[in-house]
Amino acid sequence: MSLLLTRKFAQYSLNLTVKMATETPKQPSSDMAAFRKVFDKARHIVVLTGAGVSAESGVPTFRGAGGLWRKWRAQDLATPWAFQDNPSLVWEFYHYRREVMGSKNPNKAHEAIANCEKRLAKQGRRVVVVTQNIDELHKRAGSENIMELHGNLFTTRCTKCGHIEKNHDSPICEALRGKGEPDPTAEDARISPELLPRCKQEGCGAMTRPHVVWFGENLNEALLDSAQKELDLCDLCLVVGTSSVVYPAAMFAPQVANRGVPVAEFNIEPTSVTNSFGFHFTGPCGSTLPEALAPTESEPK
Repeated sequence: MSLLLTRKFAQYSLNLTVKMATETPKQPSSDMAAFRKVFDKARHIVVLTGAGVSAESGVPTFRGAGGLWRKWRAQDLATPWAFQDNPSLVWEFYHYRREVMGSKNPNKAHEAIANCEKRLAKQGRRVVVVTQNIDELHKRAGSENIMELHGNLFTTRCTKCGHIEKNHDSPICEALRGKGEPDPTAEDARISPELLPRCKQEGCGAMTRPHVVWFGENLNEALLDSAQKELDLCDLCLVVGTSSVVYPAAMFAPQVANRGVPVAEFNIEPTSVTNSFGFHFTGPCGSTLPEALAPTESEPK
């Protein structure tokens, strides 16, 4: 996290602690008509999304019974140390995730956000998606202004030259074809590093890794700063399908609400920060969001 964001987070935490100690929690509104009036006036909207927005697309947690992929916890494989120790196993895990995601499609929530962005752009209004998801479903739905805080499952990064590129190959390399099933009885592929995904830059050819943020790694500071600038400028913030517990994204919406900007949460259930927001709509995002973001009567035809 950048120094600027660290300071802002520290100040936000202090402010929130004081507010919780001195104020009686307010229940957010679930009045859709009232939200639509706020939405109609907004010129700069930031949409913060998490895993919940993709749940209705059938995106799994990629873990089996007991929270494991085979015999490992997913968070134990998503580390630079796991990749250094056993790149074959980590690539098998991510190859499986890529193959599964390739069969999933954007749902009505993704489409509602993308359609809203396109429609409002013609009116000189801005919609930006800041997402914790790595599944690329926002892009496939048609969104263009996307900030992927945790990277992208369909992007690779060279471990030597650092080259980053999109990669939708299926399989990503021939040695991984048919590999990665979460069956706990499956044997590790133990693929030779030379046969794992390699950099395509001329004169390089080193092994690549998934271009995602692993546990123990920092988020891209430039991207975080850009997201913060959008949040500082927005006059409406939507929180869609995220539990608001993973930092630094968890501080974003409460920080916006703390400066008096309307925040609307769309979630399957309330979260620990729901009472910080002006609006909360309970239910599947694919049901609530299309209604919330549909054209208003006052919008230009």
